[in-house]
Amino acid sequence: MTHTQTATDSVAVVSGRDTPGVRAMHQEAEAIASVEARRPATHDLVIRRAHVFDGRQALIGLYDIAVDGTEIASVSAEPLGGRQEIDAAGAWVVPGLIDTHVHFYDVRAVSDPDSMRAFEEDELPGRLGLFLDHGVTTIKSVGDPTGGILATRAGIAEGTLRGPRLLATGCGITGRDGHPAATVFGDNPWARERFTGEVGSVQEIRDLVHHLADRKVDAIKLLSEGACAHSGEPTYLWQNPAFPDGVELARLPLALLRAGVETGHERGLRVTVHTTQQAAAREAIEAGADGLEHGVTVEPLTDRSLIDLMLEHGITYTPTLWIDDAHPDARGNLRKVSRAGVHIALGSDTFSGRGLFGANTLEEAELMVAAGMTPTQVLAAGTSGASRQCSRPDLGAVAEGKRADLLVLNSDPTTDIGNLRDLSMVILNGELAVDRRRPGRTTSIRGVGRRSRRSAP
Repeated sequence: MTHTQTATDSVAVVSGRDTPGVRAMHQEAEAIASVEARRPATHDLVIRRAHVFDGRQALIGLYDIAVDGTEIASVSAEPLGGRQEIDAAGAWVVPGLIDTHVHFYDVRAVSDPDSMRAFEEDELPGRLGLFLDHGVTTIKSVGDPTGGILATRAGIAEGTLRGPRLLATGCGITGRDGHPAATVFGDNPWARERFTGEVGSVQEIRDLVHHLADRKVDAIKLLSEGACAHSGEPTYLWQNPAFPDGVELARLPLALLRAGVETGHERGLRVTVHTTQQAAAREAIEAGADGLEHGVTVEPLTDRSLIDLMLEHGITYTPTLWIDDAHPDARGNLRKVSRAGVHIALGSDTFSGRGLFGANTLEEAELMVAAGMTPTQVLAAGTSGASRQCSRPDLGAVAEGKRADLLVLNSDPTTDIGNLRDLSMVILNGELAVDRRRPGRTTSIRGVGRRSRRSAP
């Protein structure tokens, strides 16, 4: 006899008669028991009775999500059975968040082999874990030392490091004395050689892109210019509160920009370009770039034909408000491109030294809503939109055949993006990675047998 049946029978005894209401309760209990009896434990894991945001929209009603190995096997309005079950009890399931613009290594602490080794041994593991602790299951590094970040990627894939799925471009490619080589790394020559790739000719940029592709990077990042407006001259002054005297920079020559994009595409890699001005954004799109890192931040986006060009070329716009919100036009520009229908991807430009990894990603989502996007649009930007930016169609969705990277949230993030912080569980590659269920909550887990651990990139 099930618990539900016992409770129903007790009501009948107390009432002393078989009323229509009691009979209805009996019938409901019997129906539940019948469904449970018919539900075979066919899946590795089932999250039961959850509201679902599938990566694009909120589904109507409650669903069971079944996981086999590292993949989602089913999203069903009908009950499913699993060898391990989580009763979501009406909580929300959304895809794991993807942050498409991260600088992971500490640019200030790494200046020689000893400091690099100390960072990797003492700081790196904990910082990786911070992303998972905040519901970020995939990150894309866009300008870390090639050797170090690819070794970190391998460690995560092999299971020797706990962390989110890591995608990486390796070093960012810039012109001679360009940004960030002459700016962020101007007084750190050892890191400058490893975090950045400075090129001075078409052949050099082609060779570097081929080298990175041979090392199996996930994408290519080019830096067209710095992060300040200039009058259109080839040389201009890069100014930042951290560099009060300014740094003279040169734009990446157009011929090199085109060669970098072409070579990346020849190797089957998506190429995104760091821009902050309208002129640079147009150059990047016309050169064939797939996405804009930052987009337009240092001036108002007044050129409607540039937005039309983004739409025509299917550009992904990554606003990075976490770092660029100080520019007065950054929010308004995001609002314009979003309302026009340009593809948006969440990317925070987070780096060591301010805030916390993972928490900064959530702040980025909140800033995007503050800029005028709806919570649902931002959730899409951080899941399906980000998967598009990363060329990973297996990520960013709660759907059959997709990777089982899932968040269980106690509150509805489609009405309040801040509810991403009300995190109950993180599932990465089908395995429970973070468990924050509070005592007294109805969400529960029931295991039947044991699941085999299977890892995947």
